[in-house]
Amino acid sequence: MMRLLKVIGILAVLVLTAPLILRAVDQPVPPTPHMKIATPETCQIGDIVTVTGENLDRTRVEAVYLTNGKEDWQVPVVEQKATMIKFKVPAEVKAGRMTIMVLMKGIEPVLIEQPVHVTIL
Repeated sequence: MMRLLKVIGILAVLVLTAPLILRAVDQPVPPTPHMKIATPETCQIGDIVTVTGENLDRTRVEAVYLTNGKEDWQVPVVEQKATMIKFKVPAEVKAGRMTIMVLMKGIEPVLIEQPVHVTIL
């Protein structure tokens, strides 16, 4: 009898969670943000940097960061469209060559380094 109750309990959990699992698996994978060009390539604290690319809108990109490989700084986004993001270089960023990263939106947010760099003076 106990064994039957355990089996029924396991089946109930599977029946209740199956729709959630199937819904997550059936979701299409959104296009990955891809940055191509940053202008200006050399900038200072307080400057506005414009990055162009694809799939950069708010439905895909949660946040933008600068990284030197050791430290990351979130940058304030000033404007954001599907093919362009403008951000301000924050005061706390150190001088040097930085890679731009994006935090993708989704069930499991992912940080992706982009093939775009800026140099902070």
